[in-house]
Amino acid sequence: MDGGRPGFVSVLGYRLFYRSFGAEKGLPTVLALHGGPGASHDYLLPIADLVPFGYRVVLFDQLGCGRSEVPEDHSLFTLEHHVQETEELRRNLSLGRVHLLGSSYGGLLAIAVALAHPDSLRSLTTVGGLASVPLASAEMQTLRKALPRSVQETLDRCEADGTTGSPEYAAAAMEFYRRHVCRLPSWPPELTRSLELALSHPVYPLMNGPSEFTIVGTIKDIDLSDQLSKIRLPTLVLGGRYDEVTPKVAEQIRRGIPGARGVTFEESAHVPFWEERERFLAVVARFLDHVDRG
Repeated sequence: MDGGRPGFVSVLGYRLFYRSFGAEKGLPTVLALHGGPGASHDYLLPIADLVPFGYRVVLFDQLGCGRSEVPEDHSLFTLEHHVQETEELRRNLSLGRVHLLGSSYGGLLAIAVALAHPDSLRSLTTVGGLASVPLASAEMQTLRKALPRSVQETLDRCEADGTTGSPEYAAAAMEFYRRHVCRLPSWPPELTRSLELALSHPVYPLMNGPSEFTIVGTIKDIDLSDQLSKIRLPTLVLGGRYDEVTPKVAEQIRRGIPGARGVTFEESAHVPFWEERERFLAVVARFLDHVDRG
């Protein structure tokens, strides 16, 4: 993959950073939404592998994330605002009806966009996505209880003491991440960069909390599961066998959206587009081709 064409676009009064891959005219567009909330688009760069299959791919950093503008008004960091900015970015870049793909929190965002702006979309794909934050959080707590006792004790102590920014907490959290975020022996630098950016920007601690498995921020009670049946788009639900957003969470989405298809990547955790890159590409390309051929 190349570096794409970078740029900034004005969205709701703020400058958002984006990258475009592939021809800008004449091709259907895959618009990918990163997770966090508060990460950056960098870890989604493998999605650009879809370009040789005849797609334009657009990635961007949500407001307050990555290279995008960070507003002084942190009350703008909400799911509702992210829905609005996704739709306006689509319009301002003249992307037309898009194949929307969301990873992690981006999957929740993609579902919210599909509910609010169905006519803007060709299809919906979630990767390690969720419809219910309470369910996903409960599942993560189950995974956390399976960590070594000493790791759990460190996490508990740091959270109780308010020292979740310490190297000790980071090292303990990494024990979880190695099992349930990315199982590759060496992490891609793009993934590491996205996590570092999340922790250095205000969005992640405000909306999520101190770690992936400690969701105590403003999104903690969001639950769209009772609205899934309203979505009438071709839908693909993807996730890893060892995903922090567990197969049970993915199955809730698949069962909730009429006609949705599901695929579990047996060797993956939360980022199958890195962990099983070739198979992931084949699965998504086949789905998109099926949609575009009607």
